Amino acid sequence: MAIKLAEKQDLVQFFKYFLFYFQYPGGHIKSHKLKEVIDKGIKFKPAKYFLRVLEAGEKILDNRFSINKAEATHFIYNDLRVTRDNCDPLEIAQRIIDNRESDIYIDWQGDIIRYAGDILDYMVIADLLVLHGNKYYINYSDRETVTSFIESELWFDGYDQYYGENFEISELSIIEDNWFHYVNKDLGPDLFKTDVLKYLGIEEEEYSNLIDEALEVIQEKFDPDNVRNTKEIGDFGENLIVGHECMRIKNGGREDLIHLIKKIPTQFAVGYDIQSVELDTTKRYIEVKSTISNKSLNFFHFHLTPNEWSTAETIKEAYYVYRLMISKFERRLYVIKDPVGHYKNDKIKMSPRNGADITFTEGIGEYKELLIWQK
Repeated sequence: MAIKLAEKQDLVQFFKYFLFYFQYPGGHIKSHKLKEVIDKGIKFKPAKYFLRVLEAGEKILDNRFSINKAEATHFIYNDLRVTRDNCDPLEIAQRIIDNRESDIYIDWQGDIIRYAGDILDYMVIADLLVLHGNKYYINYSDRETVTSFIESELWFDGYDQYYGENFEISELSIIEDNWFHYVNKDLGPDLFKTDVLKYLGIEEEEYSNLIDEALEVIQEKFDPDNVRNTKEIGDFGENLIVGHECMRIKNGGREDLIHLIKKIPTQFAVGYDIQSVELDTTKRYIEVKSTISNKSLNFFHFHLTPNEWSTAETIKEAYYVYRLMISKFERRLYVIKDPVGHYKNDKIKMSPRNGADITFTEGIGEYKELLIWQK
């Protein structure tokens, strides 16, 4: 897979390969964890099941249906009724709908939602899902691939012999070569090859309604004076900025560059949230700092982790902090270019604290209208 990625430079195709074969149990898991999965009776293909739940939700609602990272974690990824017993996706979709109607809080802490959240983000990169706000929807601009995932019966059965048996961890090592050949066996030149023209037409008309719906979540779900879901807020802010950047490039007459704007999964740890682009095709690297509040007191403060500060110091003028504040009454976006440069020129204050606590004043950056993506 890595060789094909290096040769073809088709990241979308790569993640489709990865997700198509990805399963529990699988050879990607350390042996002691692999034994735990088998002992619990888990047999689970995350990407396929997520798509089945989304499809089931649309049948129930007769409308577009989405899931967020917390729902995917608590109702699917961490539920043995799903991962072991293969619960009917219609039941899971209904549980999610019922939970929303009851407005029951589910935990959004980063460590808890990490694994399911990673898969959802990979599915966006693979063009299987689209992301609006914090909501993941099936991407129907690639119906053929979505259908192939949902209907696929592909399963690596090399570990099946150990279910219900007593066995030693060392026995699993004999399966490793078979797993390797399995995940690489069908890598023909055109399997999941990205249709660039289709890919650049990511959004269908109906997706504009999903964007509006995502923005309404701010009004309905977030209490600015009692915010619990800090991770959700961060994700929401980053997704808004991806849309903003796409519109900035489109308004500049360079719609051909939109496909270069990418949200970078957190686990890649590159020191910024979004890789964007200038109208002249040079790169722009963006760290998004979001706050939801009715008060502007904290707007002029934000924190950079050691990795973010180091990256900003390295990238210099190509590094931007987008300070975003969302309230029930307004959306404010302030753009700061080269924060480390401003610090070295005594234009911002920095206090070392597991990275850098930044305090700034108006004048070192500029307010921008937050643009909402529209095709």
